[in-house]
Amino acid sequence: MGSPDIQPPGDLSPGAPPAPDFRAGFVSIVGKPNVGKSTLMNQLIGERLSIITSKAQTTRHRIMGILNGNHNGQPFQLVYSDTPGIIQPKYKLHESMMSFVRGSLEDADVILFVTDIFEQHDEDDVIKRLKYANVPIILLINKIDQASPEQVEEKIRYWEEHFSVGGYAVLEEGEKGGKEEGIPDEDSLRFNEDGSLIDEDDLTDVDLTEQPVAEAEPSGPRKATEIIPISALNGFNLDRLFDDIVRYLPVHPPYFPEDELTDKPERFFASEMIREKIFLNYKKEVPYSSEVVITGFKDREDMLVISAEILVERPTQRAILLGEKGNMIKKTGIMAREELERFFGKKVFLETHVKVEPDWRQKERMLRRLGYDE
Repeated sequence: MGSPDIQPPGDLSPGAPPAPDFRAGFVSIVGKPNVGKSTLMNQLIGERLSIITSKAQTTRHRIMGILNGNHNGQPFQLVYSDTPGIIQPKYKLHESMMSFVRGSLEDADVILFVTDIFEQHDEDDVIKRLKYANVPIILLINKIDQASPEQVEEKIRYWEEHFSVGGYAVLEEGEKGGKEEGIPDEDSLRFNEDGSLIDEDDLTDVDLTEQPVAEAEPSGPRKATEIIPISALNGFNLDRLFDDIVRYLPVHPPYFPEDELTDKPERFFASEMIREKIFLNYKKEVPYSSEVVITGFKDREDMLVISAEILVERPTQRAILLGEKGNMIKKTGIMAREELERFFGKKVFLETHVKVEPDWRQKERMLRRLGYDE
C-alpha cells in the first residue's frame, strides 16, 4: 500500500485516558459482489482477515478489522467493516447477509462505496441503501490497474454525472444522526424484509395512507465526498484514501483495546479459511451450498488440533466434495491446513467431515446456530 505514516497511538490500556484530540470511528466498506471489498479491507488493515476468491458472494459475514496508530501526529483507532456484497436475497441466508450490511451502515462514521472499472451501471441496490447516509461517503473505483487512463477518466465522469459528488461539510458534534431538517428519523423509514429501503415510487396508495406524511427528500450531506480511483490489489492511491479516512473520523475515545485486531474469534477464521479453499477447488453450486462449522479447536503446545464439519444441502454435493476415493476433500484439506499454519504460526492437525443438512440456507434455526444473526 505504500505504508502511511502510522506510529503507535500511545497508551490505550483500559482506564488510560486517550489524547484529547483522539479520533475513533467505524469505516464500512460496501458495494456489489466481487468489486474487491475484501482485498481493500486486507490492504487497509495490513492483515489477511477476509477470505478472497474470484467468485462473487465469498464474504458472508460482517468482519471487523481494528487499526490503531498515529498518523501525522493524529492518534486514531479505525474499525473497518468488510461486508457481504449487496444482492437481492434468494435465501434466508442472503437476508441475514444483508442484515449485516444494514448494521454496518447504521454504525458507520465513514462509508467506502466500492465500485470497479468493469461495473455495468447496476449499482441501484447499493445507492438506495446509501440514500439517507448522513456521514462522509468516499466513492472508490477499484481495479484501475486493469484499465487504460482513458477508461478511468470515463468512469470518473460517469460517477460525477450520476452520483452527486462534493460539498460534504463535516458536522459539529451533536448535529450528526439524521436529525437535520429534511432528514427523516429512522422510525419513519420503510424497509423490505431483506432490510433494503422501499422506494417511495413502489408504494401503493394504501401504503401511503397508512404511513405518516412523508418528509422532504433529504438535503443533507448524503452525497459522495469525493471519487478516488484505486487498485486495492496493487495499493495504488490507498495512501490518499487513508489520509481522508483519518480526516473524517470523529473525535472520540477508542472503542477497543490496542491489542485487539478483530471482533471475531479464532474459530471463525479457521472456518473461513477452509471455506475459502472450497470456493477455490469446486465449481457451480457446491461452494454456495457449503458451510463450515468448527467442532473442535484445541491449542496444544506443539500444534493446533482442529475438527471441522462441512455442511452441504444434497447427497450429490457431498459426493462432489469428497471426490473419487476422497481425493478432492484431501486436496482441499491440505490447502486449508497450510493456510491455517501460516495464519496461526504453528503446526496444525486438521480433520474434516462432510455432512448433508438439507436446505440449511433456508432454515432460520440453523442459520442462528451458524452465526447469521446481527
